[in-house]
Amino acid sequence: MDNGTDEFWVELRRARDRRVLADAVLVLEAMRIPHRMEHHNRMWRLEVPSGHEANARAELDRYDAENRQLPPHRPKVHRFDNGWAGVLGYLVVIWLLPNLEGWAAFGWDWRESGVMNAELVREGQWWRTVTALTLHADLGHIAGNSFFGALFGIFLGRYLGSGLGWLLVVVGASLANLANAWLQTPPFVSLGASTATFAVLGLTGTFVWRRGYLRGRNWRQSFAPLFAAIALLVYTGVGGVRTDIMAHFLGFAAGAVGGVLAATYDIRRLGSSGQWIAGALTLWLIGYAWLQAGTYAT
Repeated sequence: MDNGTDEFWVELRRARDRRVLADAVLVLEAMRIPHRMEHHNRMWRLEVPSGHEANARAELDRYDAENRQLPPHRPKVHRFDNGWAGVLGYLVVIWLLPNLEGWAAFGWDWRESGVMNAELVREGQWWRTVTALTLHADLGHIAGNSFFGALFGIFLGRYLGSGLGWLLVVVGASLANLANAWLQTPPFVSLGASTATFAVLGLTGTFVWRRGYLRGRNWRQSFAPLFAAIALLVYTGVGGVRTDIMAHFLGFAAGAVGGVLAATYDIRRLGSSGQWIAGALTLWLIGYAWLQAGTYAT
């Protein structure tokens, strides 16, 4: 809008894209303040007559103040350790079992005693939901789970602590195996730490999301940890001929539930001693499950 006079024009704002100035133009039009848009040297300039400058600036400043988005409040990120303690424990366990199996330690058939057999789990051999997490089909299988488990486990330990984090993972992955045993049709067997690996992914992603550590000005940024976790699940969890896709998704779901619940608790209350106790409980659960498996086999 031009006031049709030769009055001196004053530039208020400029931008390369005319759309950037659209809100300011609407404000001036609403307040019936004369203005015009000029394009010069690849820049758009919003101008008003000099006699209206003060009023125009005041209205635009008022509009900016009313519509300015305050920076979102983000809770302080508490990091409990560097994650390596839990990762090393994870790697020791899953690499120790192939050696015990190869040596036929204690005279056990480790694979036959520990594999997740849906029919036997339904009959009450619950320990197989735990022991199966520590067995692997071949070198490629254990190498893949080692890589992804270590990668995701670093973040797990940082945000939840290695003790509590891995305790929740083992419990969640075992429950996922239990659900898988009831959903699959016997005879069905499975083994491998991939269920636990995806439980780590679901647990960490939902925990960070629910705690709001990446809370932003829009929903995409706020949901970024959850979206990233789901994307990794889809990208890494559905390939391969012998892939147990249901176990992967159940493991992720169990971890996600654990992450939501853990986010409601102040983990700092555990202290370092509580983390050590949680870690010891994790190893005890695995050891006790194998003791049950060996006792039943003999």
